[in-house]
Amino acid sequence: MTLMQTTPDAGTPAVTPRSAPAPAGPAAPGSGWTRVCRVDDLLVERGAAALLGDRQIALFRTFDGRIFATDQIDPFSGAAVLSRGIVGDRGGVPTVASPMYKQVFDLRTGACLDTQGKEPLTVTVHPVAVAEGAVFVKLVTGSVPAGSAHADPAHADPAEGDAR
Repeated sequence: MTLMQTTPDAGTPAVTPRSAPAPAGPAAPGSGWTRVCRVDDLLVERGAAALLGDRQIALFRTFDGRIFATDQIDPFSGAAVLSRGIVGDRGGVPTVASPMYKQVFDLRTGACLDTQGKEPLTVTVHPVAVAEGAVFVKLVTGSVPAGSAHADPAHADPAEGDAR
């Protein structure tokens, strides 16, 4: 099994080769990872919404094959619309622009890059892993400040390479 994970704080997916041990990987029962969909279910440069328990999340597949997950709720409007936002890139940083008031969020950290004149707010990002073509998400509870590490350190190694 190949495990690929997008680490929200670094933005660079990590790949754990088949031979490397992956303790409490996404398929392990009780690991906190939830299977959401198949990679092929996600369209490139588009968002998709998913309901995990009572939490709405938005999944994004970027042009380079990376997959990111954020809360679905736009922190500026309170509307569950982020999956309908415009997926893009600002100087190599993967972004989504909210369809409500057009604030732009960094998909790696949740930081707002363009506040449109309002106080900066962040959107919570969630670690994403891909194993055998399935997308797994590990929900982060509560709001996490932009730039903080929220990926599972047992699986996050940005130096490993690109997940596609």
